[in-house]
Amino acid sequence: MTPLRQPPFTVLSGPEVAEQIEGSRPELVTVVRRAYLAHAAERSSLPHSSFLRFAGRERDRIIALPGFLDDDDPVAGIKWISSFPGNREHGLARASAVLLLNDMATGYPQACMEASIVSATRTAASAVLGAEALVGDRRAARIGFIGTGLIAGHVHRFLRDLGWRTDGYLLHDVDPRAAHRFAERALADGVPAATVLDDGDAVLSAADLVVLATVASTPHLTRPESLEHRPVVLHLSLRDLAPDLVLRSQNITDDTDHAVRERTSLHLTEQQVGHRRFVDGTLADVIEGRLVRDPDRPVLFSPFGLGVLDLAVGRWVHRRVVADGGGHTVPDFFAQTS
Repeated sequence: MTPLRQPPFTVLSGPEVAEQIEGSRPELVTVVRRAYLAHAAERSSLPHSSFLRFAGRERDRIIALPGFLDDDDPVAGIKWISSFPGNREHGLARASAVLLLNDMATGYPQACMEASIVSATRTAASAVLGAEALVGDRRAARIGFIGTGLIAGHVHRFLRDLGWRTDGYLLHDVDPRAAHRFAERALADGVPAATVLDDGDAVLSAADLVVLATVASTPHLTRPESLEHRPVVLHLSLRDLAPDLVLRSQNITDDTDHAVRERTSLHLTEQQVGHRRFVDGTLADVIEGRLVRDPDRPVLFSPFGLGVLDLAVGRWVHRRVVADGGGHTVPDFFAQTS
């Protein structure tokens, strides 16, 4: 029997994480795809995310996402991510996070990394994976972004690095300055045109592929006619669409039990109609051919954001940073080792 040894405990900074991700986005889409398929094959353990909320502060929350993924390279851990939208008024990022990875031989935590970048990366990777599976190509005449913050920026960079083709972006944000900054970055990256619109419904009505990446806590897109042209909608922020729009659409999730809760648009729709039969299946069903996009309806992809995706991306980052000699190892971190 090989004796067990306490693993080193390594801290990875945000710049180290970002350095590994930059230039590797196509590979990370493959990492996320593999994690989705392993989860669909029941090779994971994924308790419901726990939401820590605060009386009188409806917008603020901290979420714990524990999980285990066995995609031939087992990994376990937990992401602890906060969302405090008021931070932006003080020049701070809305979201901050850490990811802990555990050694699978001993159970010891072996890595702690800055995880807002990991979280945004896996969200964007899942979005473009869903877009390609549902569009059937890496081409959309008009791509719309409603919400032009951090997550939208990561989705744009994935679209850019995967070679998506478009005639231009349509943009809306409650802060028009943010939308104009996003437009400038998109144009600098080679997007042919980027137009800022005053109304989110106008973006939804005109774009063929729509990215919803807001911080909305209640539905604000309510016009059923906005979906008459049958777009593909990546509903990343989960709470933007009124139940009437959900019911008119083909609905795809990453995991239905996770996505139909915590007052998401899907959850509100379930509460209204008393069932969840309006959910057609998961992205894994689409990837593996069990579910085909209905061309006669708009399609909504509403990924709850599975913790196993954070683990898959975090494991990939950890190994690359350590292989490059990076990270800060903390000696004698654990008080008792025997």
